[in-house]
Amino acid sequence: QVQLVESGGGLVQAGGSLRLSCAASRRTFRALAMGWFRQAPGEEREFVAAISWSGGTTYYVDSVKGRFTISRDNAMNTVYLQMNSLKPEDTAVYFCAASKTGLTAYSNYERYDFWGQGTQVTVSS
Repeated sequence: QVQLVESGGGLVQAGGSLRLSCAASRRTFRALAMGWFRQAPGEEREFVAAISWSGGTTYYVDSVKGRFTISRDNAMNTVYLQMNSLKPEDTAVYFCAASKTGLTAYSNYERYDFWGQGTQVTVSS
């Protein structure tokens, strides 16, 4: 079992930045592909970004390309999501997730095995 704890959410004005962190409970973290998803009220959970176990491969949803960066520090068992040029439509609860099966179908939330509790990101206009 892997426990994931997100932090770094908050309220920010449009155009601002936030960095989300997701700390994993076990050293097996380094063998897991990781993803970030978000869910706005009344909406389905949406894929945001994913990263391979080595950090060498990353994927993004088109709406965040060029603004968000996913990265990981395996020594610290932590994955990050740097969010720049934030827009009101980025407002959502952000979740990190871990996959035991790599990045196959990386945008499908059903392929992830472990989830954090979520952190709220609110972008004001």
